[in-house]
Amino acid sequence: MARAESQHLSGDTVPRINNEGLARYIPIAKMIAKMFGKNCEVVLHDLSIPQNSVVFAVNNHVTGRQIGQPFDHLVKQVLLSKDFSGDYAANYLSTSVQGRNIKSSTALIRDSEGSVIGALCINYDVEAIEHAKSILDEFLDIQIEETQSDFEPFENVIDIVDDLITKIIGNAGDLKLKKQDRIALIRFMDQKGIFQIKGSIEKVARQLNISTVTVYSYLDEIRKN
Repeated sequence: MARAESQHLSGDTVPRINNEGLARYIPIAKMIAKMFGKNCEVVLHDLSIPQNSVVFAVNNHVTGRQIGQPFDHLVKQVLLSKDFSGDYAANYLSTSVQGRNIKSSTALIRDSEGSVIGALCINYDVEAIEHAKSILDEFLDIQIEETQSDFEPFENVIDIVDDLITKIIGNAGDLKLKKQDRIALIRFMDQKGIFQIKGSIEKVARQLNISTVTVYSYLDEIRKN
C-alpha cells in the first residue's frame, strides 16, 4: 500500500511515496504547477488506496485537496465521460468547495504491466479569467446593424442628408457637366451612403437637372464596375 510520508503540499520538498511508479510523477506535477502559476493545482492519486487516494498535491488551495482524501470526480467525470479516450479526459468542468468553477483534466497512470495504479489531475481556477473575459466582452460589445434603404429615417436626418447633397453638388447643377463629372459626383455620394436615405435620388436628380431614371442608370453603371 502506497502512502505519502509528508503532509506538506506546496513546498519544494518531495514527499516519500512508496510506489515508485507514482513517485516519478511528482517532478512532473510540480513542473506543471510552476508553469501555470498559483491558480493551477496538480493532484496525484494512488488508486490502490481509493479511500485515501490523494498522496501529493501542489497549490491545493484551489480545491482544498488534502493528502489522504479520496478521489471525487474520477468515475463520474472522467471514466464515464464521452470524451474519455486514451486514458485521459481533458477540460471538463468541476466545482470547488467554495463554489468556484474549475477547469480540470485527468490522466490515468499505468504500471509496466498495464494495470492502472494512479491518476494525475490538473485543476485550474478559471474565476479570474472568467471575470476578465466578462470585462473584455462588455468593452468589445459593438452594435452592428445593417443599414436598410427602405427604412424611414427621422426627419432631421433627412434634412441633414439634403443639406449634404446640396453642399456636395454645390453649383454644379447650374453648369453643363459632362457625363463623367455627374457619374463622379454620384459615385462619391453612393460610397458615402447618401442613396440609402429615401428620397435622396430624386433630390440629386433635381439638383443635377437630370431625370431619376438617369441617376438609376448611373448607379447601375457604377455598381457593376
